[in-house]
Amino acid sequence: MREIIFDTETTGLDNQDDRIIEFGGVELVNRFPTGRTFHVFINPQGRSVHPEALAVHGISDAQLVGEPTFEAISAKLLDFIEDATLIAHNANFDIGFLNAEFARLGVAPVDPSLVVDTLAIARRKHPMGPNSLDALCRRYGIDNSHRTKHGALLDSELLAEVYIELIGGKQAALSLEVQSNAVEEQGDMEAFGTTTLVRPRPLAPRLSEADLAAHRELVAELGSEPIWAKIDPEYAKDAEAA
Repeated sequence: MREIIFDTETTGLDNQDDRIIEFGGVELVNRFPTGRTFHVFINPQGRSVHPEALAVHGISDAQLVGEPTFEAISAKLLDFIEDATLIAHNANFDIGFLNAEFARLGVAPVDPSLVVDTLAIARRKHPMGPNSLDALCRRYGIDNSHRTKHGALLDSELLAEVYIELIGGKQAALSLEVQSNAVEEQGDMEAFGTTTLVRPRPLAPRLSEADLAAHRELVAELGSEPIWAKIDPEYAKDAEAA
């Protein structure tokens, strides 16, 4: 399963008038980062960065002079996101801008079924909030101290860690001995590995002899072939006696 965690920065909030000026994406395969990323600054072709947007991401008009246009980077971008599930925080915003840019080039919009919104997931999981990216980093103990401004690639890298936590998190290691056993499937199925966790010492029994005796008396009343007789020979004796 291939997923792209991504973020955009824009000149403003209106995807019909404003433009994308930065794209950053991180590739996950089977929920693990592959190390493949895509990051680019984009010339908005005459659109000025709104002061409010500048305060958020700090990308000025002067910084974008000489950067490639969206059309120039579109082929590489489409190759990067091809056939992947696209994951973003407040995804409607970012997908709206991507689809507006694609529409200007005559490219088909992103399939909505391939879009996952981590903000929606966070709101379901933590209905009392807050659920901003910074708040979720604090909640899950993810270091975002180097995030002083919004940046598409940095935000994508942080969101990738948040996303893994939102969908289940990293499994904590147990202080038990691990034994691996190979299990072979029948037919054309390939062998696969299973992991068995073994306690250092067996748990002490929780049932007393009186408890066991009472249960055997109950099983003896169930007829000649109770299922318990297949588990414990003592039950089988009681069933035969009954």
